[in-house]
Amino acid sequence: MKKTVTKKNQIRAVKNSEEEPDTSVQEGFSEQQKQINESGSVITHSHGNTIHCLTIIGQIEGHYILPSQNKTTKYEHVIPQIVAVEEDPEVDGLLMLLNTVGGDVEAGLALAELVAGMKKPTVSLVLGGGHSIGVPLAVAAKRSFIAESASMTIHPVRMNGLVLGIPQTLEYFQRMQDRITNFVTQNSGISKERFTTLAMNTQELVMDVGSVLDGPDAVEEGLIDSLGSLSDAMDCLNHMIDKEKKKKNRAGHSKKKGA
Repeated sequence: MKKTVTKKNQIRAVKNSEEEPDTSVQEGFSEQQKQINESGSVITHSHGNTIHCLTIIGQIEGHYILPSQNKTTKYEHVIPQIVAVEEDPEVDGLLMLLNTVGGDVEAGLALAELVAGMKKPTVSLVLGGGHSIGVPLAVAAKRSFIAESASMTIHPVRMNGLVLGIPQTLEYFQRMQDRITNFVTQNSGISKERFTTLAMNTQELVMDVGSVLDGPDAVEEGLIDSLGSLSDAMDCLNHMIDKEKKKKNRAGHSKKKGA
């Protein structure tokens, strides 16, 4: 009788373990989902490396709040994430996915400068579009990719609202444009002359001056490093991380020998 009861209990325990879901997996998934919903980012684990994936989508919101129907990336949310990635010893690299129409110039440049100043491996991937101030963001990473179907719009600085028609205003616009041009040319393979020519093109855009480059054209112009998809960007980032780890290991061994 005792054996039968024991057997029944064992069967019941097996059934219960099969029916009950793994709460640790569920908690991990819900935490990841919460992170995606709140910040548009996620931390992934690939080939033994921990990668922070950051998305820059819609319009980059700066000092002024945009209408609620606009899909936006708030720069005050992204800045702490970039700092956290750089300072967190558990995170090995940053993957930045872009599909943006542009937005606030100073906010976009601030984000681009932060990414460009990171020591950790960084890779950007333009999907859909990386227009206007999205161009400096795309080239800020140490290695940049663009999907073949994606495009990038290069045009001069524009401003909405009341503008005073005086020489000082034009000078301010030119200085702001120079900041963008200098950043892009310092972080990509395109020359200042060529970038300015593309930005001032009057033959392509109906309502504006500028140029639209599709994926292959952006690579040919030297603006973006390579054509590629998500797997290409991930492979490149993992390779960069592995290379960085080997470099640190060598430095650690040399210090021990010196000691």
